Amino acid sequence: MLEILPMKEEHIDAVLHIEESCFAIPWTKADFEREMTQNQFAIYRIAVLDGKIVGYAGMWHIVTEGHITNVAVLPEYRRQGIGNALIEEMIVIAEQKEMIGMTLEVRISNIAAQKLYTKYGFRPEGFRKNYYQDTKEDAIIMWKYFPIYENYEQTK
Repeated sequence: MLEILPMKEEHIDAVLHIEESCFAIPWTKADFEREMTQNQFAIYRIAVLDGKIVGYAGMWHIVTEGHITNVAVLPEYRRQGIGNALIEEMIVIAEQKEMIGMTLEVRISNIAAQKLYTKYGFRPEGFRKNYYQDTKEDAIIMWKYFPIYENYEQTK
């Protein structure tokens, strides 16, 4: 059974293994330690299947917005709904914290991730040229706005 749980410091090594399995330029152990101990804006969740950490997602809560930093699932566990469960959890957290929206960057070539985000209401809003250091690939900036956004905009 899949569980989505808050990430803790003791999960860093397993999350680092996922990170290194999924990204050409992975975050370091120090990056994750900093997120867990020093970043007051960081919200991280892990996906646990049959006692094994198989995925994780992170988001920063900045003022009224959520910025998704990473979503990753071990390659051998993909296409089992784990990425869906992680995104759904991030959305629930954003709604509970009354965020007006969520944003993320995704490689222009990562069609599978774009489809996942689109499924949950994220829409392309712009590009970041040469965003990825390893390939100089562009990133698509995607946003998902919540109904509270309309109320927020009207009070400005």
